[in-house]
Amino acid sequence: PHPFGVRDLIAMDRLSEHAVSPDGKTIAFVRRTLDHTTGKGQTDLWSVPVTGGSPAQLTTHTASDRSPQWSADSKQIYFLSSRGPSTQVWRMPAGGGDAQAVTDLPLPVDTFRVSPAGDRIALTTWVFVDCEDLACTKDRLDRIEREPSTGQTYDRLFVRHWDHYRDGRYSHLFTLSLSGSGEDPVDLTAGLEADVPGQPFGGQEDYTFSPDGTTVVYAARDVGRQEPWSTDFDLYAIAADGTGPRRELTPDNPAWDAHPVFSADGKTLAWTAMATPGYESDRFALMVRDWPDGEPRRVADDWDRSVSSLTFAPDGASLLVTAQHVGQRALFRVKVADGAVTELAADGTISGPAFAGERVVFARHDLRRPQDLWSIPATGGEATAITTLNAERLAAVTRGQPEQFSFPGWNKETVHGYVVKPAGYQEGQRYPLAFLIHGGPQGSFGNMFHYRWNAQTYAGAGYAVVMIDFHGSTGYGQAFTDSIQGDWGGKPLVDLQKGLAAALERYPWIDGDRACALGASYGGYMINWIAGNWPDRFRCLVNHDGIFDNRMGYYATEELWFPEREHGAPHYEDPAAYEKHNPVRYVDRWTTPMLVIHGSLDYRLPETQGLATFTALQRRGIDSRYLVFPDENHWVLAAANSMQWHHEVETWLSRWLARTPR
Repeated sequence: PHPFGVRDLIAMDRLSEHAVSPDGKTIAFVRRTLDHTTGKGQTDLWSVPVTGGSPAQLTTHTASDRSPQWSADSKQIYFLSSRGPSTQVWRMPAGGGDAQAVTDLPLPVDTFRVSPAGDRIALTTWVFVDCEDLACTKDRLDRIEREPSTGQTYDRLFVRHWDHYRDGRYSHLFTLSLSGSGEDPVDLTAGLEADVPGQPFGGQEDYTFSPDGTTVVYAARDVGRQEPWSTDFDLYAIAADGTGPRRELTPDNPAWDAHPVFSADGKTLAWTAMATPGYESDRFALMVRDWPDGEPRRVADDWDRSVSSLTFAPDGASLLVTAQHVGQRALFRVKVADGAVTELAADGTISGPAFAGERVVFARHDLRRPQDLWSIPATGGEATAITTLNAERLAAVTRGQPEQFSFPGWNKETVHGYVVKPAGYQEGQRYPLAFLIHGGPQGSFGNMFHYRWNAQTYAGAGYAVVMIDFHGSTGYGQAFTDSIQGDWGGKPLVDLQKGLAAALERYPWIDGDRACALGASYGGYMINWIAGNWPDRFRCLVNHDGIFDNRMGYYATEELWFPEREHGAPHYEDPAAYEKHNPVRYVDRWTTPMLVIHGSLDYRLPETQGLATFTALQRRGIDSRYLVFPDENHWVLAAANSMQWHHEVETWLSRWLARTPR
């Protein structure tokens, strides 16, 4: 065995998007494998019995196949494939075989759902709102492509969002009959100047069919020009064939409503809802109403956790939900009648729970293992692995052992963190430290197998790893998450300082004199903040996509609700709030060598923030290096770019954390 490294990380097969057949016997899932010749990923559909066994490959096409969904009789699998001129919906026999195109639309399909009644599909694609059909959008795009000029004009925000410039189109929700009659798709969101699903991270969880297939419920932010500073998503209901008006289901909630799901009998609608307008990290509470005209009510309102996903039990009496929970993303059962909460599985990061007969199937990964499928008895109990896709690869590597710890942080409140031993740890040796700082700031470096910030890559390179869930992190109650607002450089810095001290005291094998701090997004902001407010602690720093100047950070970002909530107001109303913890104010104190990394397509934290950081370092004569990816956004996704990223970071750490820095 060799120490785990970035090549091992990239080579891991990645399991995603699983779906349990209605008869509860089989799971279809997406498996991404790496072509070692081209360095590119290949996604195919696979299946495995719920009881376990050898997975069977269902598709072998060179195109990308994803998003498996079952027909109601469990005999067919619908999926998205790029095997034609554009991504469309296809279907195939459940056991494998020839696939047939279900849609042949002039525009690519982004997401879809099959109606439980089996008569229609819902799908989303990008359209110009004033177009009456899909062909109109396609013709207009073709004309734009032929135009010799490239200028684009805007009369409202968004001009750009996440990693692309907006071109006037919105993602709309359509339904299409499966009768083969050749009718055009029906735009259920016609005239809506808003995206369904919400962008950039929304998916098929943003809309659903009623069990009888007659109604579609979807979430949308229909707020006009306020879109960049509003989180007012509401739920709407409309007939699946587009006849009749849409009905707003959540008009009284000015905050975020999301993730609608129906009980199997169609008598209850459940969803998640935030209570605070303009705040994307508020608690997602669990809501239910009798369908169609019942009053909304909160379930388990005194349970201080934010729901990530939800699905009904077959009898409709309870819901399976996942939620971040003290460094894990755990699985819970919540009774609809009285809100009683039972923890079913807690270790690692759990997603996609679904009933399969008397068992519950879910995906899980943790700090030592990538994602696989697991199951537990529906009443709770020991988890059983269904797949072990990377067993041979994991057997070929040595990894670090993780351990969770806690300590008195800011104001002596309990704060949690993880430490990971170096791969091949030997008693009596002391190891240099990679001190990882998570983004968000409402996030967590919890018990997960991360494909961009994986603790095992540092452990494999011979470093101890420490990760602190400082004040503002998620999974510890809403008050803990809220506590960072207006205090970006306050409580979190205290927690990081106290957490590092606690780790060094508890784990004497960590060499605190040879330490480097690394972070991305808010973690990158914190690196800049540390450079001026804790300047003598680390031998080196690594800043990925971090904020240098809060002032320009406000005016250059796209989703304005985020800085306005975090700092209490728009910048022009309260400049002092942005200056209070602004890294640019303390550049005169910077002395620590820093590696700065940025993606040119990052429009959330534009690359000028990285360039400004590097300029400040260079002008002050501080050892520094700038790595820019012209084709990456807020994340580094391409395999070759990930290899380069890790090489640069590990070289930087090696240079400065050697016993005698080079």
